[in-house]
Amino acid sequence: MIYFDTTNTRRARHHSGLVRVSRRLLSALGGAARPVFWKNGRWHAGDDGESTGFAADDWLLTAELFSEEERPGITVFFAGKSVRTAAVFHDAIPFRLPDVTWPKSVSRQVPYMELLAHCDRVLAVSAASREELAGFWRWQGRSRAPEVTAITLGADFDGAERSAAGAGGGGLLCVGILEPRKNQLFLAKVCAELWRAGADFDLHVVGRVNPHFGKPVERELRRLQREFPRLNYHAAIGDEELAELYARAHATVFPTIAEGCGLPLLESLWRGVPCVASDLPSLRENAAGGGCVLPPVNDHTAWVAALGRVLADDMRNKLAAEAAGRALPRWSDTAAEIMAVLRANGAGG
Repeated sequence: MIYFDTTNTRRARHHSGLVRVSRRLLSALGGAARPVFWKNGRWHAGDDGESTGFAADDWLLTAELFSEEERPGITVFFAGKSVRTAAVFHDAIPFRLPDVTWPKSVSRQVPYMELLAHCDRVLAVSAASREELAGFWRWQGRSRAPEVTAITLGADFDGAERSAAGAGGGGLLCVGILEPRKNQLFLAKVCAELWRAGADFDLHVVGRVNPHFGKPVERELRRLQREFPRLNYHAAIGDEELAELYARAHATVFPTIAEGCGLPLLESLWRGVPCVASDLPSLRENAAGGGCVLPPVNDHTAWVAALGRVLADDMRNKLAAEAAGRALPRWSDTAAEIMAVLRANGAGG
């Protein structure tokens, strides 16, 4: 049996990348996995929270982030665990970029990556992410650490069927939490230059506000809206309205400065919509099959040129055809990939 950690996900009301990965993976595993959660120093299952007893050949799989401070007793569990453990590792961004990461995430990150060293297997969401974790352990001088396998996350967007590009006319779409790391203000300034030069397009920015870092970003976006009426910010949006924005978009834009995988790029391609994204190692992995343009991070001139090309009909149509023609993974493929790794290490059930 695979027991699947839902401690944080079961309470989450937002749809961050971490939450989407956990929920989609649990759904794709289906009957092979049983949800559990950590409470009062032990694992529980079911709505009534009965304690979970693990068999020696079971696996406990988590795609969540955790630390001793958040889950008292978890360190003792890993030190004396009687079940095989596997974890999905997303990224080391809080360790590398503490200035633009939630303080809680920063304080948790090092203890979290140290606890991962006690797992039997770790599944990284990209080759770049795998190298980050392995590099951290080397920096610590660890002589023993589990094997880290890079897996491919699913591109199917909340169960939506694969689609070709829509009719267009909706300009550019940027989806992600409003914060400095996602770099929406940089994008707005790039678009402002294009608008001043007479470019004809709308920009839709969609995302909740990061309560720690996002308010200044939101205020500046609101100010720019007054100067550039074709800049549209949507703080809260329903699934149907978001689907409509995707259907009408010429392209999505993802100017982020750091990512472990970059689900918005994959989800855009699933919708048949080209993506202009930052040239980061993790994004490069998923963009390699076509449908994407990757200008350098924070290179204003390169981004102006890239968006100008993508807004032109011939380039946009070429990229849309590439996106529609790509073979993209489903979450069922991700689940099968993980199951194969666990079976190779004696998964029970």
